[in-house]
Amino acid sequence: MSVPPTHSTDSPTPTNAPEHSSSRVDITEKPALAAGSGAAFLAFLLILAITAGSVVLAILGAIAADAGEPGGRLCAIVGSVGFFVSFFLYTSFTIVVPGETSVRRFFGRYIGTVRRPGLALVPPLTTGRKVSIKVHNFETSELKVNDLDGNPVNIAAIVVWQVADTARAVFAVEAYEQFIRAQAESALRHVATTHPYDEPGPGETSLRGGTDLVSAELATEVAARVALAGLEIVEVRISSLAYAPEIAQAMLQRQQAGAVIAAREQIVEGAVTMVDQALKRLEADDIVTMDEERRAQMVSNLLVVLCSDQRTQPVVNTGSLYA
Repeated sequence: MSVPPTHSTDSPTPTNAPEHSSSRVDITEKPALAAGSGAAFLAFLLILAITAGSVVLAILGAIAADAGEPGGRLCAIVGSVGFFVSFFLYTSFTIVVPGETSVRRFFGRYIGTVRRPGLALVPPLTTGRKVSIKVHNFETSELKVNDLDGNPVNIAAIVVWQVADTARAVFAVEAYEQFIRAQAESALRHVATTHPYDEPGPGETSLRGGTDLVSAELATEVAARVALAGLEIVEVRISSLAYAPEIAQAMLQRQQAGAVIAAREQIVEGAVTMVDQALKRLEADDIVTMDEERRAQMVSNLLVVLCSDQRTQPVVNTGSLYA
């Protein structure tokens, strides 16, 4: 809703300044005054009969007038008028196919929308614009945006939508199909900048890890942006997501380094557990008695064997550890 501007009393508005009023088109869909297929078909047959009768009457009247019979000229005039009136009444018929509507206007004024499919009888001299209410979908162009951490990413989304209010779609915006495309890309750019690509912090959702949450947030924002055009968002899904080419290689190396570190942590944790179990088993079964130095040497050898990247070569010690 537009708020009228306020003017200060300290600086009066010049009298020669032009006044401008900007407001959105406040219009909503309403059903048009129209008869259904049954009544429209009967009316069509009636008008067809009137047309045929008028043509016959005009021809007979013309023949009678040429023959000099009284009333022949009047019959010809009545037949001609009836023909033109029936031709005028044919403008009251329109055909609506399933999945489409007919937005009716009478000399530029919106009078309603016909949604019932089939033959419809509407007020004469009205013009109609067909508006599809089928479910549409399109994919946005791949946008290059910076995520929450400032990293450039390429992202695209698929938007599924349909017309919910035909009057708003026709009269509130210039071209609703171009309007929803522009608003979808704008919303996608905004949502992408409010989330990191990956490695989210506490309370954050990443673009890669929280695809469902990001898609729901994107659908809500697109729906809010296109509501004034009478459009309904069915679903929005991210279709493409990747780092920009200039940083893709560096980010891949970082991800590989993170994977190596995670693997190393798991290997070390498993190796320590295995060494601990081996020492406890040797002592519990009284297989060998080791002092602290022998225990440390065995732990070192086992960790080298279990944590090494390459295959270790065994060395047989034939002497004493203390020699």
